Amino acid sequence: MKKDILLGVFKSKGRLNKEANSKYRSPFQRDRDRIIHSASFRRLKHKTQVFVNTEGDHFRTRITHSIEVAQIARSIAKYLKLNEDLAETLSLAHDLGHTPFGHAGEDSLDECMQNYGGFDHNLQTLRIVMFLENKYFKFAGLNLTLETLEGLLKHNGPVDDQSMINKLIGSKVFKNKINFNTYPSLEAQISAISDDIAYNNHDIQDGIKANLFKLEELVELEFFKDIYQKYKNKINKKNYKIAIYQIIRDSIDIMIRDLLSNTEKNIRKFKIKSLKDVSKSNQLIVSFSDKIENSEQEIRSFLRHRMYDNKSVLNKNQRGKKIIKKLFKIIKSNPRKFLTKEQLTKDKYRAISDFISGMTDRYAINLYNDNK
Repeated sequence: MKKDILLGVFKSKGRLNKEANSKYRSPFQRDRDRIIHSASFRRLKHKTQVFVNTEGDHFRTRITHSIEVAQIARSIAKYLKLNEDLAETLSLAHDLGHTPFGHAGEDSLDECMQNYGGFDHNLQTLRIVMFLENKYFKFAGLNLTLETLEGLLKHNGPVDDQSMINKLIGSKVFKNKINFNTYPSLEAQISAISDDIAYNNHDIQDGIKANLFKLEELVELEFFKDIYQKYKNKINKKNYKIAIYQIIRDSIDIMIRDLLSNTEKNIRKFKIKSLKDVSKSNQLIVSFSDKIENSEQEIRSFLRHRMYDNKSVLNKNQRGKKIIKKLFKIIKSNPRKFLTKEQLTKDKYRAISDFISGMTDRYAINLYNDNK
């Protein structure tokens, strides 16, 4: 595939606020660097992936997950001769909008905001990079490229319902420079599917580490049966941990190989030769074969039953939900104690939501304990 099929090394449609290009870095490298240097990215270090961040140093957090997604995405983009910097940037930024306590925290905050516009972590990521991270004299936010904004906006594909965008961001802010109804760039599609590859495999690894299920039980999944059989006779007490790493490594390798093969097939099948061809497409180009897609669904189902719905995990999630609801109530009753007059000027409830969603797990727990 030729490099000019997509973005090349330096080309970009620009930014919402005009800036001179750097002589030394591509626009997408600058985006990546702005994300890495943001306070929101640093706070991901202490935000839950599955296990509450106070539980141990060896479980994944949002920041380690984001780095792993970026590594997978960059490798895929490089092989397909696409823009590695854009794929990496989107991967590092995709979870910036997550609340403390993972998806349980998001559900709880959304319930609190039900009468005030709701909450969505993907759109919160855009609020962060467009409004809340303020480091420049000339504009609010990080002023990322249109390609990065579009990739974050369409993390799950075309946006059919713009009501949430209007509530949380405002469609006019995009100055008609982004078409909400098309599929995003191949780099954005790579980032989204790399997210799936990373969390499915690494949640399995963390689940075994947390003794929620055993390595041997992975044979319940057709996908892992052959991988496990390959190493079954070599596994003993001494190398059990290494066996887990090896099996997960093989799993990721199989998924990526399948993805590359199927995506190349799709590019030929749908005659993708330019950015316009991608946006005209009525389906994802970057995708697994049906066989691996079915395996992915099977793995998700296994994780839901054995990990996410595990009693101890659910109990901790319930505590996280309780903390967020209590904090919302406390801050709502006396917002000036926690937020500046400027923050509360536009929309008091959205300002409270921004504040809570930006908290780390431990900050939320400490604030809760201090205000019991």
